[in-house]
Amino acid sequence: MRKPAGRVRLSFIRPMEPELVEQPPKGGEWGHEVKFDGYRTQVIKDADGVRFYTKNGFDWTAKYRPLADEAEAIEADSFIIEGETIVTNEAGLSDFHALRSAITKRPQDLYLVAFDLLHLNGHDLRDMPLKDRREILQAVIPAGGHIQFSEALPGTGEAVYHLACEAGLEGIVSKRLDSLYRSGSTMNWRKIKCYVEQEMDIIGVKRETGKPAMVLMADKGGHYMGGAFVTFKADKRQALWDRVQGKAGAPPPKGLAKEKAEWLKPGLVGRVKFLKGEAKLRHASLNDFRDAEERRDEP
Repeated sequence: MRKPAGRVRLSFIRPMEPELVEQPPKGGEWGHEVKFDGYRTQVIKDADGVRFYTKNGFDWTAKYRPLADEAEAIEADSFIIEGETIVTNEAGLSDFHALRSAITKRPQDLYLVAFDLLHLNGHDLRDMPLKDRREILQAVIPAGGHIQFSEALPGTGEAVYHLACEAGLEGIVSKRLDSLYRSGSTMNWRKIKCYVEQEMDIIGVKRETGKPAMVLMADKGGHYMGGAFVTFKADKRQALWDRVQGKAGAPPPKGLAKEKAEWLKPGLVGRVKFLKGEAKLRHASLNDFRDAEERRDEP
């Protein structure tokens, strides 16, 4: 039986956050969703109206006004919905780099992809299994609007992950279907990001005894991006060190004087594999290298 919402004001709930892992989990007890590239968002509706909160609990209702107006029309006295605020590009993929501009200049283009329901009409649903919470959420979200339900992707985690990366998505989120909602990081939810490859400038190397060798990279605009591990076999590794020797002796780049590294003169380019959607290189490895004046062999 529904409890009356009354004048109770619902409070922001600290989000449940997936742990980053290398591989999707196996087994039928997991559900898999697209990892959207946007801002984590919590939507609260109660007797005081609708409010949109960021991951850290800041009220962004004014920034998300068109979405807030749409949330008002959801047929429920009160709710707490979790989702991701995104904007899409011409290919229909979420575009994080365009999101900030869309929020300020064209908020009518924003979407909220809803993936969890924590509270509904006076009932706290956090002790309910995820599968049941999502069934209720799907029934609550009207079709065809800018607030949409995050559909589960059919198939095994491995197959879903492969297809997501092939489609150019950032990755997937795998969640135990029986998981209860608990604030903070948890292995009951796991995010698995896709990898991308890109050429960057090798500006330095780190070679310390007992530690894996690493090259330090900068993008084409000269911005420091972080390090990538060198995992080549002996002959290719030696070829890299020979190239490095010919470029050694550059002064430390601005802001990097404290890094214990050999800094290199311009001219050495590396092809790096790294996690998509990160501001700096993460889980990165060097796949190949060349002198800048060499023409790269096209596949």
